[in-house]
Amino acid sequence: MRELSAETCLHLHARQLSRQSGTGFHTAALYGSLALIAAVVFGTLSVHPF
Repeated sequence: MRELSAETCLHLHARQLSRQSGTGFHTAALYGSLALIAAVVFGTLSVHPF
């Protein structure tokens, strides 16, 4: 098996870190949007109940 250069190792490590942080960002964005929708629905129902 051939040896990887230091630049290749850094590139692979950076890609792994960006993949992990991207997943966390998408999860936070998903939960934030759900919280916003819930707040709008709850606010609408509290002002104009059925």
